[in-house]
Amino acid sequence: MSATVPGLSGVDWSRAWLAPWRERGEALAARVVEVGLLEALNEAAGEAAGEGAHLRAGPVRFVAHDALPAAEPYEAFIARTAGVPTRSNLHDFFNALVWLGQPALKRRLNEMQVAELAIPRPPDTRGAVRDALTVFDENGAWLQAPTVLVDALRRRDWRALFVSNRALWRDARLTLVGHALMEKLTQPRKPITAHVWCVSVDAGDARHADGIEGSALASLVAARFRAKPLLPMPVLGVPGWWADNETPGFYDDAAVFRAPQ
Repeated sequence: MSATVPGLSGVDWSRAWLAPWRERGEALAARVVEVGLLEALNEAAGEAAGEGAHLRAGPVRFVAHDALPAAEPYEAFIARTAGVPTRSNLHDFFNALVWLGQPALKRRLNEMQVAELAIPRPPDTRGAVRDALTVFDENGAWLQAPTVLVDALRRRDWRALFVSNRALWRDARLTLVGHALMEKLTQPRKPITAHVWCVSVDAGDARHADGIEGSALASLVAARFRAKPLLPMPVLGVPGWWADNETPGFYDDAAVFRAPQ
């Protein structure tokens, strides 16, 4: 039996925020124990060959982190080789899980990162677009929700978002895509905050079914990232995600549910 990823056995896949990832994640975690991390990931990538991520360099595979040359940027290496450098930790396990589950999104993020890398800049300068792309990749979530909820989030009107319009969350879908965010939520704490990309949808709208890989992905362009479209949201305030948020006063914590700046 191969050594597993530290902390992986303790992941509670029954958590509401992991619902979209549970089936794939549980099966992958079990396979990691049997054959090891890279073997399990590449086995899964092979099984998803027709639906997985394909870069110009070929179908994505997972490689040991020390395959990444010290002088080469991580995203540039992925684009050049189609290899995703992967360490034996929860952070990189969740990163691989998103590559397997949302390949079109990860491919687009990689393409945009590489395009930004090609722009001449002073040393150690990333630029606003790369910063936004990285924040979304690491800590992002995708919200499809009625316009009333999206507008409340934009205003940071937490009571309108989570209390007075609470019933509207039945028509909303919040999908985690940031692998660092998933890792943090293995030990849930009230202040954990996602950076959210929002799409307004009405109940029954067909775009709800498209998810991140649907037509809304076409809007994921650099111009929008320059406009800073990501909105902070304490994710454990989402109705049904955390029992404590049923308690009166939960949203009165100004250190977490902050007023607009």
